[in-house]
Amino acid sequence: MKVHEKRSHSHAHGTGDEEKIMTRKQKADQLKSNEGKESPKKPKVEADNDQNNGKATTEVAKEFEEFCKSVREHLSVAQMREILEANGQDSSGSDSSVVIKCLDMLFYGPLEKCQICNGDLEFDGNRYSCKGTYSEWSSCVYKTRSPARKQEPFKLPDSVLNSPVAEFVKKYEDPKLRPHRYVGVTDKPFLGMMISLMGRLSRTHQYWKTKIEKHGGTVSNSVIGVTCLVASPAERERGGSSKLVEAMERGVRVVSEAWLLDSIEKQEAQPLEAYDIVTDLAVDGKGIPWDKQVPEEHAIESLSAELKLYGKRGVYKDTRLQEQGGQILEEDGILYNCVFSLCDQGGAINEYCIMQLVKVPDSNLHLYYKKGRVGDDPNAQERLEEWKDVDGAVKEFVRLFEEVTGNEFEPWEREKKFQKKPLKFYPIDMDDGVDVRCGGLGLRQLGVAAAHCKLEPMVANFMKVLCSQEIYKYALMEMDLDAPDLPMGMLSSVHLKRCEEVLQEFIEKVKSIKEFGPKAEAVWSDFSQRWFTLMHSSRPFIFRDYQELADHAAASFECVRDIVVASHMIGHMGDDTLDDPLSDRYKKIGCSISPLDKDSEDYKMILNYVEKTYEPVKLADIEYGISVENIFNVETKEGPSFDEVKKLPNKRLLWCGTRSSNLLRHLHKGFLPASCSLPVPGYMFGKGIVCSDAAAEAARYGFTAVDRPEGFLVLAVFSQGEEIMELKNPPEDTKPLEEKKVCVKGLGRKKPDESEYIDWKDDIKVPCGRLIPSEHQDSPLEYNEYTVYDPKQVSMRFLVGVKFEEKDTVMDAQD
Repeated sequence: MKVHEKRSHSHAHGTGDEEKIMTRKQKADQLKSNEGKESPKKPKVEADNDQNNGKATTEVAKEFEEFCKSVREHLSVAQMREILEANGQDSSGSDSSVVIKCLDMLFYGPLEKCQICNGDLEFDGNRYSCKGTYSEWSSCVYKTRSPARKQEPFKLPDSVLNSPVAEFVKKYEDPKLRPHRYVGVTDKPFLGMMISLMGRLSRTHQYWKTKIEKHGGTVSNSVIGVTCLVASPAERERGGSSKLVEAMERGVRVVSEAWLLDSIEKQEAQPLEAYDIVTDLAVDGKGIPWDKQVPEEHAIESLSAELKLYGKRGVYKDTRLQEQGGQILEEDGILYNCVFSLCDQGGAINEYCIMQLVKVPDSNLHLYYKKGRVGDDPNAQERLEEWKDVDGAVKEFVRLFEEVTGNEFEPWEREKKFQKKPLKFYPIDMDDGVDVRCGGLGLRQLGVAAAHCKLEPMVANFMKVLCSQEIYKYALMEMDLDAPDLPMGMLSSVHLKRCEEVLQEFIEKVKSIKEFGPKAEAVWSDFSQRWFTLMHSSRPFIFRDYQELADHAAASFECVRDIVVASHMIGHMGDDTLDDPLSDRYKKIGCSISPLDKDSEDYKMILNYVEKTYEPVKLADIEYGISVENIFNVETKEGPSFDEVKKLPNKRLLWCGTRSSNLLRHLHKGFLPASCSLPVPGYMFGKGIVCSDAAAEAARYGFTAVDRPEGFLVLAVFSQGEEIMELKNPPEDTKPLEEKKVCVKGLGRKKPDESEYIDWKDDIKVPCGRLIPSEHQDSPLEYNEYTVYDPKQVSMRFLVGVKFEEKDTVMDAQD
C-alpha cells in the first residue's frame, strides 16, 4: 500500500497556485518563519552592551556561571525555596527546578507574572514558558526569551541575611545594576553536526547540502560517524537500501526532511527522536506515536489499523472479551462504557482514555481501563480486572470516572451535565450504533456483496463505494481524526451540537478581537486545545488563521457529522453479504439513482460542461486532470423535487463539491447549509448552500489523495430567486443575508464565457463556457460562488463519477 500524500479539505478552496494548496504544516511553517525572528547571536551581543553596563553577553554568561557556583555552595535548597516565596515567585517543583529559578531570580531579578494568564514563568533551558492555565480547557502556551522583571530590590529572608553569601548576593539587589539575560537563538542550528542524505527527497541533495552548510553543518556520503541520516519514509516500503540498514545497525538515527525544515525554522536543532521514521523496524524498537511520525507514515498505519471501539455498545477489541460473548454492562438505562479525550498543548498532552464494564456469559464482570496517546500502545496504561462483586466493580468504575474527569458519573450519563476541569479529561459522547469504519463493507466483502446485489450493476457498484469502510477511513485519516481507539464516526447528536456551538462561539469571539500579539494568540490557543479535546485528533495543532479554521474545524466537523449519518444508515453489514445488503441500504437512502445513457444529450451536455470549466488540481509539482467515468441521474425524496425547483425563477445547473464520505448523507437528507460564517471561500457568505459554475471548484472538494483517484461531482438545479446580490468580498456580518434569504453571487477571478451558455429544460441556464479572466482580479475567490440560504432552492440532479489522473510533471524553480 502506498500513501504518497495526505490531502485535507484545505485544498477545496485552492486557486491552483502552489501557495494555495500548501499542507497545514507548510502553511504554519511559512507563517512562523515570518514572525518573531530574532537576530543572530553576534549582532545581539552588541545591542545588549548598554543594558549590561558595557559587558558583552559572553562576559555576563561567565559571571552568571561563577555566581551560581558560589551561591550553590552556601545556600541550601530549603533556603532557596524561602527566597522564592519571599519574592512572590513559584517555589514548587523539584529541587533542581527550584535551584534554577532561585539563581535566575537573584542574578537577573524577580520575574513578573505571565501577561496572559498571570501564571508563573519558568526557564526551560531555551526560553521562559508559562506554567499557568488560561482556562479549564487549556494550559497557557505563552513563551518569551525576554521576560519582564520586577524593577525593585529582591527580599532576603533572615536565614539568608545571616549567611556568608548575603553580601555577595546583594551586589545584584539594585535593578539598575542587574545584567540583562539574553536567551539567544542561532542561525547555525547544525553547528558541529555531520548529516547524511539518502534517496529521493522533496528537494535535491544539492539543495539540502547548500542549506545544511549554510546553517553550520556538513554533509557526508557515508553514515559512519554522522549525527543522523535524512531519508524519505518511502524507503520503508522499498525495504530499505544498504545505507539505511547500515545506519540502523550502527544506531544512527534515521529522520525525515521535516527535521531539517523545523530545525532551520526554529533556529535550533530539534530532537531527532521526534522525527524518527524507522525505530519501530529495529529488533528492540517500539512503536512511534502517530503525532511524532511524518504524515505519510502515520497514514500507512492509520489505513491498516483496525477500529478497536465502534460505539456505545462496543467491547474494546484489545480486551478479547467480545470473542467470549462479552457485552457492555447495562443497568438502569446506563451503559458502562466511556471514552475521554484531553488535548493540552502547554503540557504537551494529547491523550485518550477508555473505561468499560464488560459482562461475559458464565463468568464474572470485567473492568477495563486504558489511557495513552494515539499510536503509542507500548507506553499506554492498561488494566483488565475480573470482579465477582458487581456493586464493587460499578463503584470502582464511578471512582475512576471522577478521577479522570473531576465530575460525578450519574449527572453525565443521565443528563449530560459536565464541567470541564483543568488538565482533566472530557467525555467523547458515543452514540448507540456502529461506526462505519467497522460496520461498513471490508475489502474481502465488497465483491461478494456486489455479486449478490439485485440492483443495476452500475448502481450496485456505486452503492458498494458508499458502503465500504475505505472512503470513511481515508476521510478521517486526511483530517487526523483517525484514532482507532475512539469511534469518531459514531458521535452522539449531543456531542456534535457541542462541537458546533464551540466553533460558532469562537468565531464570534475572534471576530470581535481588536488587538494583536500574545493576548490574541492565547484566544486562538485556548480554542485549539478545546476543539481538539472535543474532536480528538491524532495530530493536534494551534489554529492560526481563518483558512485553517475553515479547513480543519468547520469542514472537519461537517464531514464527521455526515459520516455519523452514514454510520447509522449502513449499520453492521459484515454478517449479511449474502442477503443483498446493498439493495437494503439503497432503499434506506430513499432516493432514485439510475445511470445516464452515454448517447443521451444530457450526457453530452455534462461532458462539455466538465471539459470547459475544469482546470487541473495541483499538488506540489504535479497536476491532476479528470476523466468522467459515469454519470447518474438522481431524484431525492428529501428536499425539493426537480419539478418544484423548476417552478422557481433564475435557475442554473451548478456544481457542488463533496467528499465521497459526505455523499450518502446528501442523498439521504439533502444539502445542509455551511456550519458557520468565515471570511474565506466556501464560508464567506454565511450559513448557506454553496455551488459554483466551475467544475474546477467542485473538484477540489472531491479530490482527496493520490491513492484515491476516484471521486464524485454533484450537479444541482439552483434557483437564485428574485433578489440576487453580487459581492466579491465577505461582508462583516452575514446574518442579514441569511435572514433575507437573498442569493449571493460571489464574483471570482475567473468566469465561464457567457457567449457559450446554453439553456437546458427550457429555462435552466447551464454556464458551460470556457473559463476566462473576469474583471474582478482582486477578488479572494478564484471562481464564482453562488450561495442560497433556503434548502428549497436547490435540487440535486446528477452525480458525475470522475477519476483524477496525473498530468505531466511541472518543475518548480529551486530556491
